[in-house]
Amino acid sequence: MTSEERIRHALSICTDTKVFEMGRGAYRMAADVFKRFFPGRKALIIADIHTWPILGKKVYDLFCSSGIPAGRHVIMEEEFHAEWKYVQMVDGLLDADPGSVLVSVGSGVINDLCKLSSHHHGQSYLTLPTAASVDGYSSFGASITFEGSKQTFFCPAPAAIIADLDVIAAAPREMTSAGYADLAAKVPAGAEWMIADFVGTEPILDGAWHILQDYLDDFLSRPAEVAAGDPDAVADVFEGLTLSGFAMQAARSSRPASCCDHLFSHILDMTGHRFKGKLQSHGFQVAVGTLTMCAVFDELFKLDLTSIDVDACVAAWPTLEQEQERALRIFEGFPAPRLGYDQITGKYQDAEAVRAQLTALKAQWPALKERLQGQVYSYEKMKSLLKAAGAPYAPEHIGVSRQQLHDMFPKVQLMRARFNVLDLALRGGFYEALVEPPFAPGGPFALV
Repeated sequence: MTSEERIRHALSICTDTKVFEMGRGAYRMAADVFKRFFPGRKALIIADIHTWPILGKKVYDLFCSSGIPAGRHVIMEEEFHAEWKYVQMVDGLLDADPGSVLVSVGSGVINDLCKLSSHHHGQSYLTLPTAASVDGYSSFGASITFEGSKQTFFCPAPAAIIADLDVIAAAPREMTSAGYADLAAKVPAGAEWMIADFVGTEPILDGAWHILQDYLDDFLSRPAEVAAGDPDAVADVFEGLTLSGFAMQAARSSRPASCCDHLFSHILDMTGHRFKGKLQSHGFQVAVGTLTMCAVFDELFKLDLTSIDVDACVAAWPTLEQEQERALRIFEGFPAPRLGYDQITGKYQDAEAVRAQLTALKAQWPALKERLQGQVYSYEKMKSLLKAAGAPYAPEHIGVSRQQLHDMFPKVQLMRARFNVLDLALRGGFYEALVEPPFAPGGPFALV
């Protein structure tokens, strides 16, 4: 398929976005698109201190010259994450200016704020991304820190996305590298969705799967060109990220785009992690999570799961109350101390369900292993791609020690009610065989 054919097909499947325009000078389409979807309405342009001079003012001037009433708000903070206080701020702007429609001009944080606030006001919005940095522009849902917990709030994606490649290709290189890493996360995330499908907790939805996964290898195939800012390579990354968001729209869930790979990043966000005094980007944190999960899958493929003692595993399976107690211990002192308790309560399955899953795993492991190996990259391959793209390829690159990375695993397994490879390992008694070897002498994250 050509890019145009892929986009046309994806738009026919996704639920919220009706227009996706990508090209050089594409921002000039914004006024006409706004009039099409929001006739007679006032535009409220939301940007930040960086994106206002890059694109926000151009969009504001374009709207004014096109006869569209327009207001503007520029967030003046040098750096910030998607936190609830900013959602409340944007909510207040809409409350004070009834009838206005948000126009997001910025990166993923600005977009998520506008997405959730628009949902709060029962309307859609228009987004003009300024970097190929995340897949959230087109996704169903906004990732916001609320009461100390990184949460996905379910809300519709924008009605239209207008991606000006002149602006996006000129974005700081680290933002594009972060977007490449966020796109690479779909590799292990896809493998974990295969596992969830296998055990019957979240079946793969063909439409959502094929929107991106059929082309993912191609989108990731030019990391050096991405690092160099090649416009065509950057366009591929942005298209891949957008298709990822469309897959989430089709699934009404972030399942097609993330699993354990993203949870390492959520932990760092929730604990206010900084490196050299700065917040680390979503994509850079996800790069480390993605690489870590590829190392975990390397260990999984070394195991012979046809020899699992199902009866012994079922006999050792804890009760829900025991799991809830374990979760409270693991999250003691965490900014959201009941997070693990709530999530394990939602995804716990009893011993008979575990017996059925392990029986199937034991019988079908060779076939499942072959499918997973066809999906997930090895640690070495993923490392080489991330390095070539200019993304982090070691935890130290974002200020996380190897011991810290090791110690995140219990929280990662528990912090989302989404079935993951660590859940499977706990059922089958091979959890330690997955998470310890990468940190042992000779492993990719050997503790010293």
